[in-house]
Amino acid sequence: MAFKPVTLASASIFALMLSGAAHAQDAATAAPQVAAEDDAADIVVTGVRASIVGALNVRKQSTQIVDSIVSEDVGKLPDNNVVEALQRVTGIQVTDRAGGETAGITIRGLTDPLTTLNGRNIFTAAGTSFALQDISANLVKQIDVYKTRSADQLETGLAGQIDVQTRRPLDFDGFTISGLARGVYSELADKYNPNVSMLVSNRWETGIGDIGFLVNASYTKAQYRNQNLQAGAMVPFATENPTAGSGLTPLQRIFPGATNENWTPGLDAGLPTAPGSTLNINGVETPYYLSRDAVIASDLYGKRERPSINAALQWAPNDSSVYTAEVFYTGFRGETFNSLHFSFADWWGDLPADVGNSFELYEGTNIIKSRQLGSVAGFNSGDMATNKTDSYVYALNAKWDVGGNGKISADIAYQDSKNETSFFAIRTDRGPLDLNVDFNGGGGLPAYSFANQEVLTDASKWTVGNLFDSGTKTTGSALTMMLDGEYKWDEGFLRRIKAGFRYDNRNADSYVRDQGAGALTAAIPGSDLRRPVTLAELSAGNPFTNSGFFDGRANVPTSWVLADPRSMDKDAVRQLYRAVAPGLLLSDEMSFGHVFGINESNLAAYILADGELEIFGRPLQLQGGVRFVAIDTLYDYFDRGNGFARTTVSTGSEKFLPSFTARYNITDNLRIRFNYGETLRRPAFGDLNPNLSLTGDLSRIGFGSGSAGNANLRATHSKNMDLAIEWYFERNSAIYATAFQRKINGLVVPLTVREFIPNNYLPRNETYTEYFNITRPENASNGTLKGLELGLTYFPSYLPSFLDGLGFTGSATILDSEQTIPVVNNEGEITGTTKSAFFGVSKLSYNATLAYDKGPVGARLSYIWRKGFLNNNEGRSFANPIGMWRAPEKSLDFQLTLNVNEDIGITFDAVNITKAKQQNYYKFGDVGNPTEFNSSTLLIDRTFALGVRFKFD
Repeated sequence: MAFKPVTLASASIFALMLSGAAHAQDAATAAPQVAAEDDAADIVVTGVRASIVGALNVRKQSTQIVDSIVSEDVGKLPDNNVVEALQRVTGIQVTDRAGGETAGITIRGLTDPLTTLNGRNIFTAAGTSFALQDISANLVKQIDVYKTRSADQLETGLAGQIDVQTRRPLDFDGFTISGLARGVYSELADKYNPNVSMLVSNRWETGIGDIGFLVNASYTKAQYRNQNLQAGAMVPFATENPTAGSGLTPLQRIFPGATNENWTPGLDAGLPTAPGSTLNINGVETPYYLSRDAVIASDLYGKRERPSINAALQWAPNDSSVYTAEVFYTGFRGETFNSLHFSFADWWGDLPADVGNSFELYEGTNIIKSRQLGSVAGFNSGDMATNKTDSYVYALNAKWDVGGNGKISADIAYQDSKNETSFFAIRTDRGPLDLNVDFNGGGGLPAYSFANQEVLTDASKWTVGNLFDSGTKTTGSALTMMLDGEYKWDEGFLRRIKAGFRYDNRNADSYVRDQGAGALTAAIPGSDLRRPVTLAELSAGNPFTNSGFFDGRANVPTSWVLADPRSMDKDAVRQLYRAVAPGLLLSDEMSFGHVFGINESNLAAYILADGELEIFGRPLQLQGGVRFVAIDTLYDYFDRGNGFARTTVSTGSEKFLPSFTARYNITDNLRIRFNYGETLRRPAFGDLNPNLSLTGDLSRIGFGSGSAGNANLRATHSKNMDLAIEWYFERNSAIYATAFQRKINGLVVPLTVREFIPNNYLPRNETYTEYFNITRPENASNGTLKGLELGLTYFPSYLPSFLDGLGFTGSATILDSEQTIPVVNNEGEITGTTKSAFFGVSKLSYNATLAYDKGPVGARLSYIWRKGFLNNNEGRSFANPIGMWRAPEKSLDFQLTLNVNEDIGITFDAVNITKAKQQNYYKFGDVGNPTEFNSSTLLIDRTFALGVRFKFD
């Protein structure tokens, strides 16, 4: 165990530091700081400009490379959550804009930023990170994005660190009350949603020092609608004149089956698309066409609520000490209802008389663009999901000045987080219908229509199918203690020594429940036979019929009927399904099975030193340090497929992580920085679970899918270098560039293997199968990420009076990435390697904000854009390329504030003004594009908000 020597070493370091502090009480008075450090005091601006210039000043003063968002005043970030606020920061790329908000975030293309709150690592339930979108922008004082790390910062997160800072009562001079109330209109949902916050803070001078108390609370609610239209995956079909001996009929779908070797699903580039390409069918080389297996429409209605509160009590008994006690709570309440319409497009029977004229190929390919099909099956699914999260952070912090130049800080925090989800879905099936479909009717959107389209909204034409009934529960807690100390010198080479240690004890548990049933049937009187039950006959709840799907932006059905679990008594439904699945449990009989339980102890210790010397009469500031990390983890895993049998694994690891930074002031306003550091990405707890999680053959391709973790995963390790040059050419203005490289070892990639798993735990309905494509994570890749960031903030000082206050801030990020990807056969054997870009990396992204701040008016017009990128690899089940690429993304947003007086302001916001869409398509290497290989299109909500905010102090 490394804990004991590290603790002793840390104690020795602190003893040396304190003795040094005592010895240096009479050191010479501080030498003046260089002009580049002091001139920030001259920046006195307010409003929108204050926010932008404040962020620039943070970068200027920091030793590390830091980009920030600074709230211009209490509650004045013009965004709904932290992720949305970050999208205008240099090097930040955001994605996943479903539900009227932005959720996904990367720093320089990497998806694992460390999330901290007031410097403390935070997490959600059994995860290793925190959902940043759960933090309301109303609570934020400042957000710092660290691109580089020093030894005194947490070591995890290859992407960097995002530190969210909340306000404390001693930030204010006295009594302060401020508030914000906004009404946000969602265009797709046609709903108005509230966004409110209130801060109350006061401080008192007492006989025992200054005491301050603050409460800051926020509540947001959103009702939204996600509309997604998708052309299904590619699979091979016979031609109109199949080769003799193949045994195929015209346009028959060619299934791989679980054991049939006609063709191999999930090849990296998919099956060849050249005209005349063949498959070996029954020993005969047989030409084939590629077409889609389905067309899919998802019309999701959602609502979420986020209550949050931050309370802090501070006591400053004298000028040299401050004690802070604070509580942070954030909650999430979510409910979604997905109205899913799925139609197969793969039936080869009931063909038109002239088979050759029933389809159209893309020119120069064997890919079918459009076709006519007879008697295709289809189903709808009413899917209801709920999500509830409660996360708490309780913390005590103390800071002491020791003499004139020494400081000590101590922090202890306890976190507790719980998440619980449920999923309840009922499928309904219809009889065969003729289908005319164009898989890309324009702009990547499929177009299709049915004969007798009125069937889609007739509840008597749909029969009640499968029931899916599941849920999860995850919990997490942590006790964290930190102690840091530093001592500074005002002259000489050595300017500061800092050391500290951190102890963290983390627990995480995950639980699951899962049951289901096949199609619902009713007894036929006087017979032993049973018949299907129609949706119109279903006694539980009321059917739901949507309307206005895709708002006329695609030539597809706009309305269909299905079961609506929102209107149902779930136990009444379970009782009905007991006729076909007697073992179904009711609410009071259900229990969760334990999936995993983890205890992780983490001890870290560090020491760093700052030095300064002169080169050519200018200061060169240096910082070097090393962080030592020791982790011991005890895992308990429980196998769902084996009565939740328990397996225990214990692991431990130790690592030294050096860091070095140099900052040289070429002139008072021109500087360069260099940083070298090493960081880690630890596996997610769920990725370590070796037991299987299975999904049945939902779309009838011949096998299901599944996933499992890997208990042997190790931490990914990155060696990082950054070189930046910054020119602060005017007060409030700067231009900067940063070149960087990440050499990453042990990247985790998914490997997929076909497995036979008999008598598994899945419900025995038509989706049941014993063959699965199982995907597991492996440390099987190494990669390099390099790039260049360019940024400009400019508030001209020479503009005429009516334009005075006009400014610009913007940045561009150019990225290049490459990682090795193992090539695996169906038996899981690695047969070679190939190259791929990192997931989530856009080669180019940029943002530009035109700001105006004069008198009572503050305004921003912002535009962000990112080039298309590899989002993920699909589960190797079909004949298309496995890469799922995201088309370029953009958003044009506007914020306006009109200050009625110095205390009250009226706000207006518009997000996604141009009604941008989110689109995916298949691509691997040179194969694939948005036209022939289009996949899905999600409409992104456009929102408008009108509000008022106030502050009285």
